[in-house]
Amino acid sequence: MKRLSVVHVSSEVSPFTKTGGLGDVARSLPRALCDLGHDINVFTPYYAKLDYSAHNLEEIVSDLEVALPNGESVTAKIWRGWLQPNLPVYLIGDDDYFGRRRGIYGDHEDNQRFYVFDVAVLAAIDRLGLGPDIIHCHDWHTGFIPYLLRNGYHSKYPNTRTVFTIHNLSFQFGHNWWEVSPDYRDNGRGALPDWWDVEAWEKLNFAKRAIMAADIITTVSEQYADEILTKDFGEDLHRLLINRRGHLFGIVNGLDYQDYNPATDPGLAANYDLEHLERKGENKRYLQRHYGLPESSRTPLVGMVARLSEQKGFDLILEIIDSLLRLDLQLVIFGGGDAHYAQAIRRASRRYRARFAAHLEFDVEHATLHYAGSDVFLMPSRFEPCGLGQLISLRYGSVPVVHATGGLVDTIEDYNPRTGKGNGFVFKAYDSRDLLMTITRAVENFKYQDAWRALMERGMRQSFSWAVPAKKYVAVYRKSLRQPLI
Repeated sequence: MKRLSVVHVSSEVSPFTKTGGLGDVARSLPRALCDLGHDINVFTPYYAKLDYSAHNLEEIVSDLEVALPNGESVTAKIWRGWLQPNLPVYLIGDDDYFGRRRGIYGDHEDNQRFYVFDVAVLAAIDRLGLGPDIIHCHDWHTGFIPYLLRNGYHSKYPNTRTVFTIHNLSFQFGHNWWEVSPDYRDNGRGALPDWWDVEAWEKLNFAKRAIMAADIITTVSEQYADEILTKDFGEDLHRLLINRRGHLFGIVNGLDYQDYNPATDPGLAANYDLEHLERKGENKRYLQRHYGLPESSRTPLVGMVARLSEQKGFDLILEIIDSLLRLDLQLVIFGGGDAHYAQAIRRASRRYRARFAAHLEFDVEHATLHYAGSDVFLMPSRFEPCGLGQLISLRYGSVPVVHATGGLVDTIEDYNPRTGKGNGFVFKAYDSRDLLMTITRAVENFKYQDAWRALMERGMRQSFSWAVPAKKYVAVYRKSLRQPLI
């Protein structure tokens, strides 16, 4: 079949930039598509205050003209790096919008910044002569690309189709959508405001315009694709998504097994695999010593690697923290985030020094050590579009406890000790009592070490590589090319 030319666009691409799972996906999916023989190019912003010295970037364009709605323009540059020898990454930046700030997100000018980036990507595709079949846009930051193509921008690409992937629908533009009064929310059809009307630009809903304009919409699990059609999970866009449900597809993310491999991971205290599973215990002992917890192989260590937020279930954990720590377990939480959760966790860790410890900053270098060192991995998310944590925990032999939502439904099956089926422990209702009961069930099953080892091994043998989702994306790309333009 025809080799496809696909451009991927994302606000972050690991290892150049990464704040979460989006950066992983924007690296791993293009890699997997390359492995299938397709022509892939990736675009991401050049954030001038970040350190790119390790990536051997080459400046290839110094005078890319980016048109603004008021008839003016800015001049951008393009740098080229590589994810692998046949997979270029183009980083686009300018002095005004991507040259002055230190971080990636969190500025009141984010809407205008990413509009500039989106226009710059289309200009760069033209300048570099790429002529893609598909432009695959990841999350709201890239949402104006489908809109601009649908509304006549760069008409020289009439046969290029757009795919917009929703990684988390709660993020739709540079602010929380619910903070904008309903009377002033973007209807997705209005003309663009004057460039200098910053307040009006702050209200433009990039995700909404992308959903209205893209040829295909995908999201990162089949369950989440169903959930976002409901009022509870649709983040005020459920009616629009229902109207476009014939163009909406859920594809579960994969896990990059090159990056997440306990046999070769340099961040572990000891490497291990299925044939040397006893070495996993050295990572548990390392964590116990590091956090000042009693060294014990018989006490289950429950680990959690997550952003401190309500979405990740910390409200439930804090409701049951006293009851939880009366169980025969140790708890380690690793991650940064909301200050009020961090304060409550610090107080609890002081009360239960022999059972509970926390590292309240996210540190990529040591994250996988907490998967390797835990017996049970806790992921009680209120909602989870896909989730990578449960896939990493299975890969590293840590048995997940999850809430039945989003991608967690598609990847984790509740363990039945009578039949031996299942790969984790699942609670259905988003309720602290159900969470406590499910953790208790995991702790009780940990006592039966032969069965527990079989449960660990089952998870480690499962394959969630990117090979399968990459083929599903290719099928979606081909579907978009066969269907008429919307």
